[in-house]
Amino acid sequence: MVVSLLRTAGYPGILILRVKMVCLEDGITSCGFRKMAGYAARLNPDTESWYVSTKRFRGVMNNITGKMGTKGDFNDDDVDQIAKSLAGNDLVGFSSMTGYSDLTRQVIGRLRAIDPSTFIIWGGIHPIIHPEDAILAEVDAICTGEGEFAFHEFYDKFDAGQDFTGVKNFWFKRGNQITRNDFLPLMTPADMDTLPFPQYGAKGEMIYAQGQGFVPLDKNDYLLNFSLGYQTVWSIGCPFHCSFCGNTKFIANDPSYKKVRHPSPRYVVDEVKSVRDRFPFVSHVNFHDDSFMAIPYRELEEFAELWREELGIPFTVFGVIPNYVKQEKFDLLSWAGMNRVRMGIQSGSQNILDFYKRPTPPARILEAGEVISSFSPKYHIPPAYDIIVDNPIETRQDVIDTLELLYTMARPYTLYIYSLKVIPNTQLEKEMIERGIDVEHISSSFMVVPPRWANLMLYVLAVWKPPRWLFDRMLKRVKPSTEEQRFYPRLGTFLRSIYLLKRVLDHLRSMDFSVLPGRSGYLCWRLGIVGATRRFIRRPPKPEKKKGRAAVVAMRLPVVESDT
Repeated sequence: MVVSLLRTAGYPGILILRVKMVCLEDGITSCGFRKMAGYAARLNPDTESWYVSTKRFRGVMNNITGKMGTKGDFNDDDVDQIAKSLAGNDLVGFSSMTGYSDLTRQVIGRLRAIDPSTFIIWGGIHPIIHPEDAILAEVDAICTGEGEFAFHEFYDKFDAGQDFTGVKNFWFKRGNQITRNDFLPLMTPADMDTLPFPQYGAKGEMIYAQGQGFVPLDKNDYLLNFSLGYQTVWSIGCPFHCSFCGNTKFIANDPSYKKVRHPSPRYVVDEVKSVRDRFPFVSHVNFHDDSFMAIPYRELEEFAELWREELGIPFTVFGVIPNYVKQEKFDLLSWAGMNRVRMGIQSGSQNILDFYKRPTPPARILEAGEVISSFSPKYHIPPAYDIIVDNPIETRQDVIDTLELLYTMARPYTLYIYSLKVIPNTQLEKEMIERGIDVEHISSSFMVVPPRWANLMLYVLAVWKPPRWLFDRMLKRVKPSTEEQRFYPRLGTFLRSIYLLKRVLDHLRSMDFSVLPGRSGYLCWRLGIVGATRRFIRRPPKPEKKKGRAAVVAMRLPVVESDT
């Protein structure tokens, strides 16, 4: 309030604003939030980043049960304590995904009641995907697009006491009046090269601990959540238009979002080097890009050479689309240090893939699996494939088609199994409603997979390929999720435990210690085990350097622009 009075009296900018950035999420990965927090700290070095983590992902029981945090992890006293800790600031920016929107709304409402003078902004995925819902919270503004440059313009005007209600990528609310502004152009690769590195282990990072309030986020929290790994995103954008994905809303806002954009290879290598300067135990990197393999070969080549020469540590690519799996790219990246990939399959049924508007036929999935499997186990940890289950429009044959595809897939592999939950305001929600289906939103856990027979067969296939005669007998008991059927909770817990144990053994067999929880991985690093075993890790030979642009272009897959 003092700051606002001084501004009104004609003294803009004489005081440093008290700014808090708050992330509400499961764990503290928060790649997008960390980028925004780093940018906010550039504008105001005293900005602090506070984390409200609904559940710490590394817990053994959390992994066995597949549970993720929800607003139910916090009671009214927690909400009150979080809000009271945030009171007294000039500006508080919240960030959350849709799964945590209810908790975010509760904290915002309580903060508004305690300190009406605080200017509250809600950003992150939820306000972009569902702005009509987010603006109804007790906020002054929501961010509906890329935040960095828009926030810079807003912050300068806010700090100077000027009218900021015309800033693009924002909606503003005063009383019952809402100002809905248009969008800024998306950042270019050159723009992205000017951004500060994501905030990671910086001064002023705090995390909420039940019964204690906010406490400093320290090395042990990073070890608990990530062990020896670092989580980041290099590229943004996706050429696909899958109906279940929030990217459909980004593309609706700006069709250019289909184009894959990223800063230079030098930027991302220097980003990881900066993290290792603070946390030298970081010895593995996970890239959470939506479509990493869609990056052109010539840029991957520059990345690979810099990575191998200046970092030399293993990395995992989570954003793999089957259409972009190419032998040449896998040869190159595996030479650089890639030791595992995660690819989205979602379904083995052409009918369901069409429903998801995913232009990847089962035959292409199998081809991609052949390329990927050729690197395991000699060079790679077995790959992980994403599967979506419990779709209410699936028939029995659709479920069987998925099981048959996985039975046929080249081995070894493991699976990430998710129960379908619908993101509000997506094309999938609209189509479900048109079909008269009661939509189960993503506010409930998509990682809690009901122990139906068909779902349990997925855990079996992730561990073992049964003989054909036994597999056929198992298929006879398969039913779609809409049919009444028996659940097997004890068998489910047992099979999931075996499945998780196999995943851990696969990593350790490849001398990858990044999955060891908490301080156990750190101890391996301190004792020199991680560094010593790395000398025995095999990598393929360096591919011959491609000469000429024509040769490079010939190896690149065309970008898929289909909306069907």
